[in-house]
Amino acid sequence: MSDAKLAALIARLNEDAAVPTAHWTFEGSVPFGETGPTGEAAPRLLRFLLGNGLRLLLLVDKSAPVLSYFTWFRVGSRHEREGKTGLAHLFEHLMFNETEGLAAGEFDRKLEENGAESNAATWLDWTYYYESLPKDRFPLAVKLESERMARLVLREPQVASEKDVVANERRMRVDDDVEGTANEILYKTAFTVHPYHWPTIGWMKDIEGFTPDDCVDFYKTFYAPNNATVVVVGDVNEKDVLAKIRDAYGPIPTSSIPEEDTQPEPPQAGRRELSMKKPTPSEKVLVGYRGPALGDAEHATLVVLNEVLFGGRASRIYRELVIAKETCTEVRGWVSTFRDPGLYELYFTARPGVSGDAILSAVDAQLERLKTELIESEEIDRAKARLELGLLQSLETTSGKAEQIGFYDTVLGDPTAAFRRLERYRRVTAGELRTAARRWLVDEARTIIRVLPEPETEADPIAGAAE
Repeated sequence: MSDAKLAALIARLNEDAAVPTAHWTFEGSVPFGETGPTGEAAPRLLRFLLGNGLRLLLLVDKSAPVLSYFTWFRVGSRHEREGKTGLAHLFEHLMFNETEGLAAGEFDRKLEENGAESNAATWLDWTYYYESLPKDRFPLAVKLESERMARLVLREPQVASEKDVVANERRMRVDDDVEGTANEILYKTAFTVHPYHWPTIGWMKDIEGFTPDDCVDFYKTFYAPNNATVVVVGDVNEKDVLAKIRDAYGPIPTSSIPEEDTQPEPPQAGRRELSMKKPTPSEKVLVGYRGPALGDAEHATLVVLNEVLFGGRASRIYRELVIAKETCTEVRGWVSTFRDPGLYELYFTARPGVSGDAILSAVDAQLERLKTELIESEEIDRAKARLELGLLQSLETTSGKAEQIGFYDTVLGDPTAAFRRLERYRRVTAGELRTAARRWLVDEARTIIRVLPEPETEADPIAGAAE
């Protein structure tokens, strides 16, 4: 449907709207993808805004008779405050519980009966919920998602039940998990004032202390149409989508969302290092360098650099530490994809008897090479090819497309930014990689967490700290 026809459709729908907050505004369309090899145009991603602030991103994709329905809320653990950490993640559980129109368990049962799959995720900058289902079940997704956005039940039994679930999840994924504990301590140590300091799942004492009032306040503030974006991708009709979402969401009132009050993390002036004792058969080493924000011009460059170091069995670190020196059984690296500057994380599992010092020495030698030598074009091309393949594979399904659209829209305000990143990967040069290594891989701005293989004790596992 052309932009002119969409504008005419919006005008007709608005004439029938029951309330002013159910009026649509068509905000235009943008190409989703690149021009095809024979000149065919990319599909268009359509952007709409409802009168109460709900945003809709719609991509019609008739390659299969299915659709994916994502609801992205612009709230994550960064929006919490000290003493109330973990609220954003708790809602990931509460939202599958009871609503005024659905008894506990009925939400999942209805989706399962209709052949749908659903899930949710919470992180530092965002939260999303999704359903993927047959195309003729679109009304069900609209009904269920609008219901739990507006009429979630948050009384003592519901809150207490989900607090227990989350507390057990934390014990399993963090407190009783060596890597989970180490990763939590890495961020707690690397960040001192920014809310990336605390884990998305929250501190245990905060989880145990949540009240229904805490949950109601959080829900009324952040789970509102003017803090949400619905992404629909699949075999759908534009008029049907607009009419059903208008009718279901239009009457939902807006909320007063407070301005964010985040303290920027100050520059790190010296190395931070901690050791912890855990029942592990060999040492583990986690390293966190200060990393760029997702929107930083050098973020894509550092991602290519990470691929040179850790991208598969032909990468430098794998060949050196796993194959040549046989000091590690596992190595990996990841550049955080956060709205604010985050970390460049490196992770190493030593072979039994190998020390963390030996690993760090070998890694430092590899990193020093990056600062002094230009990387050969073959290595760079391999890294770029792997990144391009991974990005394009993530767009093979309706749910993959909807997730990418919602992620980049929520974090960067650009729903098609994935393709800008692809272009950026292709343009990265050897000189830029060397410059990025010199800028970001700085010893004075890194945090090191060592996990030492000792039996578990009742004492504080933190053995020492120094900066």
